[in-house]
Amino acid sequence: MAPTRSRREELRERLADARLYLVCDSTAGAGDLALLLREAIAGGVDVVQLREKRLTDERLLPLARAAQVLCERLGALFILNDRPAVAAGAGADGVHVGQDDIAPDEARALVGEHALIGLSTHAPAEIDAADGAVDYIGVGPVHDTPTKPGRPAVGLELVRYAATNARVPFFAIGGIDTANAHEVLDAGAQRIVVLRAIASAEDPRGAARALREIVERARA
Repeated sequence: MAPTRSRREELRERLADARLYLVCDSTAGAGDLALLLREAIAGGVDVVQLREKRLTDERLLPLARAAQVLCERLGALFILNDRPAVAAGAGADGVHVGQDDIAPDEARALVGEHALIGLSTHAPAEIDAADGAVDYIGVGPVHDTPTKPGRPAVGLELVRYAATNARVPFFAIGGIDTANAHEVLDAGAQRIVVLRAIASAEDPRGAARALREIVERARA
């Protein structure tokens, strides 16, 4: 009999296969988060991250629980930004932390061994330091973006560095849309993160589908 995969192994396999990652807050999609997630996932989003800076843990927890249930039903991974204790309470598939947030090993202690840990990286040294303590990294911001004020764009060179040196799956992030996604993919990325390109689109499903097609063409 074949050995049974652990929950973390299953999640990491799905993460490795993922290509399109959406980051949004609870006000995305004109305030209807569930509608946005349904449309985005139908269009090809594999991973959803809820990044909500304004809400208390108590107010965020039920939103995260509902998003986790919906994403699980629709076949997408659900990641919560920066709040490992809330992620654990919501049963999220993982948590994403930044360089100035809680350390990955501390986040692991809160979310448990099965959950995914993601880490933002902005420089070659940070990519080099990302090892087995994290399951994936975000590389960027590739372009200037209003969602990261004060964080200078890293350009495509860091994407090229990650493509050669990253020891875990990486997602390029920062100002990526249908007009420039091909440049990021040509630089070596196989996975991209988008925010406004889907969350602010009039047709989130169509926007996700268009981005997914760009990624798939680059892979082919």
